[in-house]
Amino acid sequence: MTDRLNIHRLTTETRNPQTASIHQADTMEILRIINEEDFKVAEAVQQVLPDIQIAVQFAHQSLRRNGRLIYAGAGTSGRLGVLDAVECPPTYSVSPDTVIGLMAGGADAFLQAAEGIEDSEETGALDLKTIGLTSEDTVIAIAASGRTPYAAGALKYAKTIGAKTVTLTCNKHSLISTYADHSIEVVVGPEVITGSTRMKAATAHKMILNMISTAVMIKSGKVYENLMVDVHVSNEKLKERAIGIIQSITGVPYDKAKETLEAAGSHVKTAIVMLKTNSDETHAKALLKESDGFIDKAIEQHVSKEKER
Repeated sequence: MTDRLNIHRLTTETRNPQTASIHQADTMEILRIINEEDFKVAEAVQQVLPDIQIAVQFAHQSLRRNGRLIYAGAGTSGRLGVLDAVECPPTYSVSPDTVIGLMAGGADAFLQAAEGIEDSEETGALDLKTIGLTSEDTVIAIAASGRTPYAAGALKYAKTIGAKTVTLTCNKHSLISTYADHSIEVVVGPEVITGSTRMKAATAHKMILNMISTAVMIKSGKVYENLMVDVHVSNEKLKERAIGIIQSITGVPYDKAKETLEAAGSHVKTAIVMLKTNSDETHAKALLKESDGFIDKAIEQHVSKEKER
């Protein structure tokens, strides 16, 4: 990767003429300047929606084949991948092994910067080897610069295994994109503070990672209407949310929703199908299993079977 040191050529490293005098601005002006630059992020993301769609397709197919969605990155990029991954189990009741965030330096680097570790391609490959990467997985390598060796190493190894590979960068024609099946290059322009890619670049990447994981979960039947019907009921707050979800979809009173949730073993989708089909837990779970976890399909199957009787 001999080109990796030419970072001054990257869009993410160029100076922003709109912010050249920010050091002389008062507090409100500083905030206004940052806010105006942040407005550009959503527009940049909009331009790459077709590329994000392909990443969603890769990841969804992986999950359908019992594969995994794996994020790999260093520094801020790695942290964003970890953040997105760790929220999937409580929000959608997936296994912690379904969406995985890997970052250079591991868990310790999440809390304390260890930037030097990103320079090792071997570490990127080793981290994927350690989790037993397979050809059924999708790997998304995240690097604002598009040239991080850790991300490149992860991609190169993933290609040898036959996993689907995607890059998420903030520069056009990124070096690591040459190692991937598909690339998402979201160009947000120069940062407010030159090279500080924890700002606009990171915001764009967080938006895109949220889009990918959320779209995959929707396509996997873990959302009904716009409600998180596969929420993991692990505390009182989430139990109350689950009861509210059941009430919203079925229209039953609070006490009935609470009673049915408890009868369903705190499984929200089962409780909804029980109420929608006037059936017990066993029948509702069977319907959901036959419909791959989609509530509307489960209800349709019940109605169809009733008509056949």
